Amino acid sequence: MLQGSNIFGHERPLVIRLSFSTCVLGTVCLPLIGLITCISISYVFHFDDCTGTHCQVPNYLPSISASIGLSPECHIWRICIGLHSAPRLLVAFTYFNLLNCLNLAFALIENLGLLLLTYVSSIETYFVHKEGFILFLVGSLFHMLITCRLWKAITKYSVCPEDLKSHLWKVRSLLLYVCFCVFAGFFYWKHNMYCESGSYTLFALFEYLVVFSNMAFHLTAIWDFRSRQVMVISCSEDKDF
Repeated sequence: MLQGSNIFGHERPLVIRLSFSTCVLGTVCLPLIGLITCISISYVFHFDDCTGTHCQVPNYLPSISASIGLSPECHIWRICIGLHSAPRLLVAFTYFNLLNCLNLAFALIENLGLLLLTYVSSIETYFVHKEGFILFLVGSLFHMLITCRLWKAITKYSVCPEDLKSHLWKVRSLLLYVCFCVFAGFFYWKHNMYCESGSYTLFALFEYLVVFSNMAFHLTAIWDFRSRQVMVISCSEDKDF
């Protein structure tokens, strides 16, 4: 049993103590590792299935939806996102103490969209998967915009270099996210309109970059909560015999 912690005047046994930075890093690494693993397996073992399109033109990269819709990739992705979601909610509610209700709402929408597109694959129900992806994109975009705006106000009254660094990388990640979304949308439209060889490959590439820039944004929470800890404390009460 680890060191005790005093809660409301009562000593409770401390089960787990983690720095918030470690929690954030682990939370971001789960989808990162899961996505890279799914894309790699799809590329090596299911290349024809995950790169085929209705146009039947050459395509050299699988889209994320195709990669996480096959087996065993879908199971790997679902496990990673399932483990990732609870800490994401913890981070969202921790930010709520610093920011506002609207930002929390968009963070929850982003997480809901991610869960929806994860557990309903494009192979199973394309419409639901598509709506989940749209929810994720919209929720993450507005969450990032509001966070950057509010963090700018916070840095006006902070002399801490970590706060300034966090705001700078948030803005950079947001700008990259918007640019990659625009390019991904353009090449998706171009592929559907003209069926050009390579258009869907470029869409898939920028789709990866959209997700990676989103992960980079969330990773900045390492600086935001650098001095905080996550503790799991036993709730059992001592009884007199």
